[in-house]
Amino acid sequence: MSWSRILSGIVAIVLALGMIFLGGWYFTLCFGIIIYLGLLEYFQLARATGIAPAGKTTIAVSIGLLIIATVSSTLADAVLPVAGTFICFYLLFQPKLATIADISTSILGLFYGGYLPSYWVRLRSLGQAECSNLPLGGYWPEHWTNIKDWPQGLTITLLAFGCIWAADIGAYFIGKFFGKTSLSHISPKKTVEGAVFGVSASVAVAVAGAWYLNWHLWPITGVALGLLIGIASLLGDLTESMMKRDAGVKDSGQLIPGHGGILDRADSYVFTAPLVYYFVTLLLPLLPK
Repeated sequence: MSWSRILSGIVAIVLALGMIFLGGWYFTLCFGIIIYLGLLEYFQLARATGIAPAGKTTIAVSIGLLIIATVSSTLADAVLPVAGTFICFYLLFQPKLATIADISTSILGLFYGGYLPSYWVRLRSLGQAECSNLPLGGYWPEHWTNIKDWPQGLTITLLAFGCIWAADIGAYFIGKFFGKTSLSHISPKKTVEGAVFGVSASVAVAVAGAWYLNWHLWPITGVALGLLIGIASLLGDLTESMMKRDAGVKDSGQLIPGHGGILDRADSYVFTAPLVYYFVTLLLPLLPK
């Protein structure tokens, strides 16, 4: 592993932890920058295949969706179809007749790069309003030793990110040094051994987190959450690899030294967010106390 990859990875983790702890509009701003850069790469991949999507319009409504999700999570769900309709109207009145691929790619960009990531904002916002001690709805822990007093959104987001990091790092090292069985032709370097260990690492972190947070039936809920995150992060990685293969490129960009583009690093987070959010808000409350 190159030093540039290690150093850029450390910087990315530090920045991620900073925005997670602050929450509020600080989290939204940082995530908005990530979504903006990620969608630029996504539409660059699409244009490499000859598609002409509504890139600027989709990016604008995706950022708007993120802002609305910060204000009201339920309102964001209502805005999604309106945003999709607006994109279709925009393509309808272009001088060049839009194709089905143009429309589909634009709507997928809204869903993949705007709507699904907005669930990270919703997740981080859980319990934030009651604990906010900084301007713009931010939060900074006053007592670092008592994690259970932190906002629910902070602890769950940290746990989810920890599971993704464990899955990515575990799969990378085990796959690199011990992997022999190819997982998929979509990404030939990924191995079954690496994938299994990555998901197992996610489960281990989730179980430890569920125990520490004193979740009811923590062995079961921890395993369930770890499996959801581990599998979703793997599928997100494979989905982005499929896009790159279709576009005929190795990396989605060159923004992060040693890692490639934003999508190359953020692909594991796209499908994970809504699963974690609904696991925490819908499933956990149903369990007996």
